[in-house]
Amino acid sequence: MDWNDVAKSVIGLGAPVLGAALGGPLGGIAGKLLANVLGAAEATPAAVSEALARAQADTTAAAQAAAAARQAEAQWLVALAEAGKAQVAEVGQTMRAEAASGDPLQRWWRPLYALELTLLECPAFAVVLGHGLWDGKVEIINGLANLSGLIITYIAARFGVLGVYVSGRTREKQAALTGGVVPSLVGELLKTIARK
Repeated sequence: MDWNDVAKSVIGLGAPVLGAALGGPLGGIAGKLLANVLGAAEATPAAVSEALARAQADTTAAAQAAAAARQAEAQWLVALAEAGKAQVAEVGQTMRAEAASGDPLQRWWRPLYALELTLLECPAFAVVLGHGLWDGKVEIINGLANLSGLIITYIAARFGVLGVYVSGRTREKQAALTGGVVPSLVGELLKTIARK
């Protein structure tokens, strides 16, 4: 017997999120929570299944088992929310540490990205197209025409990343000068709309 077998019973009791968790990689943790709520002898699939079977033996106990499963699911959702909150806080702390670091790679990767894009990739596409047009190479022109949608999407995505970098870096510099958070363009638009 494993947690997947218990998951089916828990889902049947009206706790689908907890049942899915039992069937997933965090099944042991969810099973321990369920065992505590049900008052099982130990946090094993067999003990929890036995506690569920005993509870479902009569109508009153079955209703209590369903309530216990829903209670365990509510506790599981709270635990997931707390884990998500801790993860977001940790990511934010890492981002602040990276922004404050004097690491050369952290400072230079975005400018190097911009230089590579504008001084190498775009001129390379222009040289290939110009060569095909100048020499009348139909296969080059047809190849670029066939790939035009892909090329435009690729270049738009690359310049989109560059645009996000430029606007974000500008806000970072303004925040460093003023000591306050500088709102994004969308934030400024929302403030303007809210004032009207």
